[in-house]
Amino acid sequence: MTLHKEGFNSILITLVLLGLLNGGLHYFFPQQEVLLGIIGVLSLVFLYLILQFFRSPRRDQTMGDNLVIAPCDGKVVVIEQTVESEFYKDKRIQVSIFMSPLNVHINWYPISGIVKYLRYHEGKFLVAWHPKASTENERTSMVIEKSGFSVLVRQIAGAVAKRIRYYPHESDKVKQGSELGFIKFGSRVDLYLPLGTKINVEIGQKTTGGVTVIAEF
Repeated sequence: MTLHKEGFNSILITLVLLGLLNGGLHYFFPQQEVLLGIIGVLSLVFLYLILQFFRSPRRDQTMGDNLVIAPCDGKVVVIEQTVESEFYKDKRIQVSIFMSPLNVHINWYPISGIVKYLRYHEGKFLVAWHPKASTENERTSMVIEKSGFSVLVRQIAGAVAKRIRYYPHESDKVKQGSELGFIKFGSRVDLYLPLGTKINVEIGQKTTGGVTVIAEF
């Protein structure tokens, strides 16, 4: 299993804490074999889940000059026409993908282009599927533009996810399928697309980051 760089500190801390817990129990309660066995198994399961969360899978990505590719693994929870009030200030098609703690939490660029706008916003930690999460939660908003077409990508922290990582800077040239960032633990990514964009996914559909075609333009 290949692990993502964002997980190194969390994995190290987990190993240290589990080591202290199990070592302390063996020292103070050496006769409690059943208890020690249960705690040991639970510790291994917890460590496995942490390793799974920070996995960085190899996959054959979908590429296309006229394609908008899924920025993350997860499930499509919103497809609707709405007013994007931060940057465009007009009507856009919003596509939202919810990531559970079991999903890969790497984020990828949906299109190639230039980062025309990038902002980080501190905020609340409402559950990621809450309607107000897009405007009230901790989040980043970035606009990527290519040949007159642009998409706003918004990383949104959830009730558990409180660590958003984003890698680009404003005016950077970015490549479709490269890593955009990472969100630790359950979270959500929104895409805001121009009206008239052909949407290729449905509500409830599972997406694979860097592979699933969200839309065509």
